[in-house]
Amino acid sequence: MEHVEQVRFGDQLYAIIVRASFREPGIHFFSTPELSQQLAFMSHPQGKTIEPHRHNKVTREVHYTQEVLLIQKGKLQVDFYTVEETYLESRVLGAGDIILLCSGAHGFHVLEPLEMFEIKQGPYSGENDKTRFAEASPSEIRIKGPNL
Repeated sequence: MEHVEQVRFGDQLYAIIVRASFREPGIHFFSTPELSQQLAFMSHPQGKTIEPHRHNKVTREVHYTQEVLLIQKGKLQVDFYTVEETYLESRVLGAGDIILLCSGAHGFHVLEPLEMFEIKQGPYSGENDKTRFAEASPSEIRIKGPNL
């Protein structure tokens, strides 16, 4: 799909980026059912009814936190790393862009004053949820895709 990028390194899916320019009628799931965090875009005409519903109690096993970032304002550079902490490459997100971080490791640089939402599985375990490591040097950074 145009305006949608699956960020892959080898056969591993690291992220799904949906640009603010994505517009398609209906329901579009970008994530596969195997991912513990689901991402979809929905566009319905006026008058469409979505039946009232509740969600059933379903036991799920989540091994790694996946997160969704929705950029409201500004620019954010996302740096992708392997789980072994090796830098791969970067993307820049702007207002209205959304990213589902699926696997690997990542870091961020705020390029313009930023407002964003973060959505992920909870409850948040503080520092037990992550392992921090040294970032790539500025000379290593390779930005792929639109630099906005």
